[in-house]
Formats: sequence, structure tokens, C-alpha cells
Amino acid sequence: MACSLSLALVMMDVTIVNVVLPSVRRSLSASISELQWFVDAYSLVVAGGLMTAGSLADRIGRKRVFLTGIIMFGAGSALCGGAGSMSSLILARAMQGVGGAMLNPVALSIIANVFVEPKERARAIGVWGMTSGAALALGPMVGGFVSEFIGWRAVFWINLPIGLIALLMTIRFVPESRAPVSPPLDPFGQAAIAAAVVALSAALIQGPDVGWGSPLVLALSGFFLVSVVGFVVIETRQLRPMLDFRFFRSLPFSLATVAAVMCFAVFSALLFLNTIYLQDVRGLSPARAGIRLMPFALSVMICAPLAGRLIAARGSRAPFLLASLGLTSGAALLTELSADTPDWLLTIAYAVAGCGFGMCNAPITNAAVSGMPRSRAGVAAAVASTSRQIGAALGVAIAGTVRSGAHVDSGADPAAAFLAATHPVWWLSVGLGIAIGVCGFIATGKRARDSALRVASAFDAHDRPG
Repeated sequence: MACSLSLALVMMDVTIVNVVLPSVRRSLSASISELQWFVDAYSLVVAGGLMTAGSLADRIGRKRVFLTGIIMFGAGSALCGGAGSMSSLILARAMQGVGGAMLNPVALSIIANVFVEPKERARAIGVWGMTSGAALALGPMVGGFVSEFIGWRAVFWINLPIGLIALLMTIRFVPESRAPVSPPLDPFGQAAIAAAVVALSAALIQGPDVGWGSPLVLALSGFFLVSVVGFVVIETRQLRPMLDFRFFRSLPFSLATVAAVMCFAVFSALLFLNTIYLQDVRGLSPARAGIRLMPFALSVMICAPLAGRLIAARGSRAPFLLASLGLTSGAALLTELSADTPDWLLTIAYAVAGCGFGMCNAPITNAAVSGMPRSRAGVAAAVASTSRQIGAALGVAIAGTVRSGAHVDSGADPAAAFLAATHPVWWLSVGLGIAIGVCGFIATGKRARDSALRVASAFDAHDRPG
């Protein structure tokens, strides 16, 4: 429960701020670029810090890092709520990101080490998946109500009592754990992977606004490639690297990483575009738009714990395939989205897609963490979390391209241009949904399970003292 509460804070913050941007702009007289960095500061810091946080947790203690993350996130939230300028608000959001990077992967590694029995762990991961997905999906609705009826600062103030409860529960109930053989510090490797993830995320986010061939995006892309090459060189020369590339010899782990990118790309594109659609095309207020998205959030809340139970009873293949079916079907229903699409069709599309997303999280997490030795759970969880962050950034980048392309022809009706530009995204999402099912089918086969056992055995033998 402590992990779930903390995760709810982190994941809701990813989507909640998009709805309150107009209120922030009016309150602090912000420019468009300042609003962009208000959103980006959090996601970029989280993306860049996940691997470092997971490695640090394995070394000095997962509970200790988790508690520090709660405190940092709460302090950042308090500073956001009291910010008097955009510069202070952006810095406070970055501080939130530092805390968020400590919470997400460490929560997964705590679950992997506390719940040792596979069925119990699968149920716990189901609850984690429900919390994560529901928090992401509920963000626009909560943000809409808060900005319309209370004020945008309350979005951050409400984090404080929830964070305090999570802090006390963590102190009371979560045991300390760390890797049996402490990995050495790897500052150069950590800096290289952080730089790579930040550069990639920044390029994906800035591309739709400044152009994919702009000097900024090209420079960020080049820096990303240099950082990746540098990270590979650094890690291959370490006796005990932060990220051992033998992880990727495990098919469940590798395919879960790929599936996480695709799943969150579909999710973020769907949520971003439909939030714009409901407000700009259908003319709904932020609060009413949030209510219209409720079928998605409710489906996630129902299907995520169900996925955990299915994993415990039948393994990960069934929820993987159901996730593929839900995401594919939901995107297919939106391929002909128009200004007068019936409400009942939207409800079905959101509900089906929500079921798919709810089913997706648990098998991805279970494959990424369960297929790895417990001694490396922190880094393994961080890789999965980083994949989600990259997928979310990619989905927003795709959605941003649609938004930019919708205004190319100044003589066209903006709503009609926007709707026409969304259709290729929904077809792309259909393809990604099918690909998720293919990854899940391969990741749950005998060959994949055997590869995971070989990797885990090799790490356990290497980590065994003496």
C-alpha cells in the first residue's frame, strides 16, 4: 500500500498538469515556452534519474532511497504550490522529478523482494499496475476539476497529506533490503545513461514544436547517440557494471522492455489527443472532458488487479494477449473519429482501450522483474520504468506531430484538420497493439522461460559470496 500510494502521486503528476496549463499561464503570466518547460522539467528529470536511482537502491538500501524519494517529491510539491514565478515553478517541478525517479523503480524492486512467492508477487504487481494505470488515467479528470473549482495550486498541495501517509506506512511496514553483494558506484555510467535518456526525451518532446530537422533536435539526437556509445563502452569495461548487458539475454526481460515502450506510446497518444479532442472539437470544459474519459480510468482500475490474478493462476500470456486485443480494438474504434462521433462509441472505445492498458502493465512488470535475480531487482525495475518513460515521450511526440500538422493549411477548418491528422495515429496504434501481443506470446513461451532461468542462475552464481 505504501508503494502504491507513492506511485499514485508520481504517475498522476505525469498527466494532471496538462489540464491546468491555462490556469498556470493566467496566474503567472507564463509564455508558451515556459509552459513547455513546466511540463518537461518533471519528465526529463524522471527519465534521466531512473537508472541511477535503481542502482543506488540496490547498493545502499531500497527502503532508504524510497523514503528519500517521498520526502523529495513532497518538498517539490510544496514548492510548486507556493511558486510565485515560472522560474521557481520549473525548478520545483525538477525537484519533484528527482523524488519521482527514486519512487517508481524502487517500488517495483521492493515488491519483488518482499513478495517472494510467485502468486503473491503477481497479485501485488496487479495492485501496483492498477494504481499506476488509474493514476495516469485519472490525472486529466482530477486536474480538470481542481483547476475549474479550486485552483491550480491545489493540484500540488493535495500531494502532501498523501505523501505523509505513504511516508509513515513505509517506515512502519516496509523492510529494508539491498543487493547481497553491493555493486560499486558507477558515476560515469550513470551520467552517460542519464544524459542519453534526457537527450532522447528532449528530442522527442521538442521535435513537434521546432521541427524534426532543426539544429536543436539534430544536436540532441547526436548527443543521444554519443551518450549511448559512451555508456556501452563504460559498462563493458566494468567488472560489476550498473547495467549488465546479460540482462537482455533473458527474452522475457527484453521483450517486456519493448512492450513497455509500445504500450505507453499508445496510452500517452490516446490520452493526449482525446483530451484535446474533447475540449477543442467537442467544446467540453476541462471537468466535463475528464468525466468523459472516466470509462478509460475505470476500466484500468478493474482490469489491472484482474491481470495480476490471471498471472497468478495462468501465467502472463493471457493478460498479454488480452492487453493486445484491448489496445488494438480501442484504437481501431477511433480510426474514423469525427466531430459527431456518437458518445456511446467513444465510451466503448475508451473502455476497451482502458481494459487493454490495465491488462498490459502487470505482465510487463512481472516479466521484467520476475525474470531477473532478486539481487538486481532495482536496476531491472529501473530499465522497465525507463522504457515506460521513453514510450510515453514517444507517444506525446507522435501526438504533437499530429497537433502541428493540423495547422499546416491555414484555410482549412482547424477541427477538421485535427481530426484528419489523428487517423494515421490510430492506425499506428493498432499496429503497436498487435506487436504487443506478439511480444507477449514469445515472452511467455518455453524458450523465453529457459533463457530467464539461465540468466538468473548466472547472476546468482556470480553474486554468491565466496
